[in-house]
Amino acid sequence: MPISIKTVCSASTLALIAALSGCSGESPDSAARATATAAAPKATASSGDEWLSYGRDYSEQRYSPLKQINADNVEQLNLAWFGDLAERGGSYEATPLMANGRLFVSTPWSKVYAFDARSGQQLWKYDPKVPGEWAVKLCCGIVNRGVAMFEDTIIWATLDGRLVSVKADTGALVWEKQITDREGYHSITGAPRIADGRIFIGEAGSEYHQRGYMAAYDARNGNELWRWWAVPGNPALGFEQPELEMAAATWNGEWWKTGGGGTPWDGVTYDPVTKLVYIGTGNGAPWPADIRSPGGGDNLFTSSIVALDAATGAYRWHYQAVPRDSWDFDNTQQLVTADLLIDGTQRHVVMQAPKNGVFYVLDAATGKPLSADLFVPTANWLTGFDENFRPLINPDANYGQFGDKGFYVVPSYAGAHGWNPMAFNPDTGLMYIPTSYGSFPFVAEAGAKMGNQLLSINTSKRPEGPPPVLQGEGSYLLAWDPVQRKPLWEQRSSSSRTGVLTTAGNLVFQAAGNIFRAFRADTGEEVWSTNTQSGAVGGAISYALDGQQYIATVSGQANGGGGYWAPNYARLLVYKLGGSATLPEPVSYSPPVLNPPANFGDAALLAQGEARYLEHCSSCHGTSVGRVSSLFPDLRYAAALNAEAPFKAIVIDGALQNNGMVSFAQYLTPQDAEAIRAYVVSLANAARNPTPPPAPAAQVH
Repeated sequence: MPISIKTVCSASTLALIAALSGCSGESPDSAARATATAAAPKATASSGDEWLSYGRDYSEQRYSPLKQINADNVEQLNLAWFGDLAERGGSYEATPLMANGRLFVSTPWSKVYAFDARSGQQLWKYDPKVPGEWAVKLCCGIVNRGVAMFEDTIIWATLDGRLVSVKADTGALVWEKQITDREGYHSITGAPRIADGRIFIGEAGSEYHQRGYMAAYDARNGNELWRWWAVPGNPALGFEQPELEMAAATWNGEWWKTGGGGTPWDGVTYDPVTKLVYIGTGNGAPWPADIRSPGGGDNLFTSSIVALDAATGAYRWHYQAVPRDSWDFDNTQQLVTADLLIDGTQRHVVMQAPKNGVFYVLDAATGKPLSADLFVPTANWLTGFDENFRPLINPDANYGQFGDKGFYVVPSYAGAHGWNPMAFNPDTGLMYIPTSYGSFPFVAEAGAKMGNQLLSINTSKRPEGPPPVLQGEGSYLLAWDPVQRKPLWEQRSSSSRTGVLTTAGNLVFQAAGNIFRAFRADTGEEVWSTNTQSGAVGGAISYALDGQQYIATVSGQANGGGGYWAPNYARLLVYKLGGSATLPEPVSYSPPVLNPPANFGDAALLAQGEARYLEHCSSCHGTSVGRVSSLFPDLRYAAALNAEAPFKAIVIDGALQNNGMVSFAQYLTPQDAEAIRAYVVSLANAARNPTPPPAPAAQVH
């Protein structure tokens, strides 16, 4: 059964961390902190009229001090204008930026639009022309989460690992720089952060056995200033950083041959108080620790919160949230800084609610853990914490040791909190967390893939026994008090897969599916909602122009499994009090009908098709337990199943490349494509004509 862990003892930070960081483990004097806080530069205007970075300002709180729109008048909120976004075949995950009367938003395939923030007129669009075939080399999804601003330029990263800078007023190219190895399977989906002329950004790809790193680049030209490797390489070749020698002692086997993982693909926060940049590192590669590092070891610096000197990249401290992670519990979720009154003392802290279900509050200067509490009801990957806040791993959770026995982990690998941004309101003192509570089946198998990701778990197998029965399982918005260390309210009409905005108007904004809602920040009461016609999964923002406050969000997540067959309702939506705009009526749409041809092919062809499908198709189009997105169609309904030629035209020739379905000619032969067609046809017929359950045996009396 999952174990509920709610009490954690206070203790000093690990001696090793203190030794490496040169810190005493104690917080600086609170008066000195207050002086530093007052003198700290801001990433955005103090009035809150603009939204100049991913989390609005350096703190990443996603809190707007604007309050013209508030809990008492929000029912008057209505659409002011909308701007259409054309890209298909990916998820719209961006947080817009607003500066100088312009809104900037990135879209799938790393394209960027600029709109007039008053009228919605499109001012320019920049297409970096990411090659379509990159879709088969990236983790995880055709997405881009946002842009950054530096002086008079807009800067963002592309799926194929470039940094691009354009003029904010015209969209004209200023410079472009390749910052990843194009021969590898690196991709960049996160938003850059910029401070003191430095761009901070990491990369994705642990699932493809990459060795993760965080780097800083010159915002004027894209030149690399420093790089910090998250995991050690081959010890025989030496170490780029002194702390990597220590980290190597926590690995076993020949981990460097698979890269090790640790990619810091999202969470990045610059702190002007400490002059540190905080990053969250990704999971190890492959997933089961007993396969990637046989014989033990914590596998630093995977699944950790790490502080680096922003100017030099020098290591300052770390906290490893999940030593020897086997459950894809990366710590790449958003990192938020704040000043909290804890036990009568003002503390400058960094907070995170990562996938593993534990809410962390750390001293921002030293990394000393101040609290670590479950924000979901139970977790079964750990049994508690020791006196140094090191989690005690549940031996039963080490599924890599148990062959086909496997393990149902709680919370799910998808995360108690995924990448979707949370928000902190200093008025209420609450953190608003998109939360999920569930389980996921893990069965280890060396070399097994999930799609074309090299994870060493078998997605077609289930652990022995039934999954755990969880009370309160589901998706919801949670209001968490980081000082009292407990939940204050939850909203089940909300979602775990949508970002959050909170404001001084005592409001929290979040979407669930195609309904965009506002709640009272203090009580969670729903006070407003509107239909956006498609899902919004990134974070909303608020800004003001000419004395008028606006709320802006991006919608574009397909609903109902239609994928790129369904109408495209991707838009930038902007609301104000008394707005009078309306969305066009939805286009009439009939989803495809399950009408496959007759089964064909012998057992060998079907086996080949199943193997190729699981390797190359399932990560987008789904299996019974694998990753799947409603952005991509259920292939059992595809009309192209009816003949070899149209199916080959799509899979091999790239006939639907403009819709995000690129050619797989580099990886599959025409005969592979025909085998996949045979396999999918068999699945479609099984779904249309399910085998009835066997009749009960005759009873003998």
